[in-house]
Amino acid sequence: MNMYPTQGLGGRLRAALATTLLAFAPLTLADTANGERPVGHYPIPEQGDVIGSIQSVTAAKEDTLIDIGHRFGLGIEEMRRANPELSLWYPGEGAEVVLPTQHILPPGPREGIVINLPEMRLYYYPPAASGETPIVETYPISVGREGFATPVASTRTTMNIKDPHWAPPRSMREEAAARGEPPPAVVPPGPDNPLGRHAILLGLPSYLIHGTNQPDGVGMRASRGCIRMLPRDIESLYSRVPVGTAVHLVNEPFKAGWDAEGALLVQSFPLLDEQEGSFQPVLNALEMLASAFGDEHPPVDYARVRAEVEAPKGQPVAVLREAREAPIEAAEESQPTPEGLYRHLGEPDNGLYQQLELAMG
Repeated sequence: MNMYPTQGLGGRLRAALATTLLAFAPLTLADTANGERPVGHYPIPEQGDVIGSIQSVTAAKEDTLIDIGHRFGLGIEEMRRANPELSLWYPGEGAEVVLPTQHILPPGPREGIVINLPEMRLYYYPPAASGETPIVETYPISVGREGFATPVASTRTTMNIKDPHWAPPRSMREEAAARGEPPPAVVPPGPDNPLGRHAILLGLPSYLIHGTNQPDGVGMRASRGCIRMLPRDIESLYSRVPVGTAVHLVNEPFKAGWDAEGALLVQSFPLLDEQEGSFQPVLNALEMLASAFGDEHPPVDYARVRAEVEAPKGQPVAVLREAREAPIEAAEESQPTPEGLYRHLGEPDNGLYQQLELAMG
């Protein structure tokens, strides 16, 4: 939109070979997801890559899934995927609603702002003062819809603006004129301004992080390329993100990481429409797993990995095979050797591609 004016991951395999089941912790809507911390704020784990936990709440008569999601920092598509059997607009009084409030941190430096486009989620790593526990904040976002894809890029914030004016881009003005509804050249601040009340400009021309006057759509592909946030979320960031903060827009539809107990988790999201037909999701999953393995080669359940790649649920899933009675050393012998995963991709006995193929055969 236009505006006017890995950590080292070795050493954990022996901590937990058994698959870890995700726990559902019952909550009431008066509870927060993180105790005394604001919703979406988590301490960065000293070990591992996983924050939060899967939770559940009981819906009240007047609730929608969107309302409940907003209370716990979740967007529309996240809530829809986590609750496929419930009505988005009327889940029903007494219905148990799953809250997918567990996330694997995106790969890469844990600094500044990281926006994972397929996940439709923003991560902010605020600077920690001496002696403070470093935290990460995470928020649902909307990204560019098909034909207006938000670019993958690294940039920085350049300016924070309150009550921005909005100049509709030429493409929008032409579309509106064709419908006989020509928009004004400039929309002043107010309830009709789609930028909301706060905006953070980026070094990418015409791209910014801003609020919205249609919060129900946050968490889906709905913009013309900008990053939309819930009004309360952008207001919070606006007041705290310094000008010059690094912003990394990444495309990671598959994430892998370890939790604090040593369980290997994966988290998969639907591909962006522009990727379909040109992106190799299985190869991408193998690359992410290889990065998470470090120097180890744990007993991965590749059937589960492939199931998540082919039908992404957006929630972390444990993928270590159950521990066997045989010694760990013997179990590891059947895995690819530390000489490298990719050397084994084409070998008939232990190639990862073949494991994935046979797992679903």
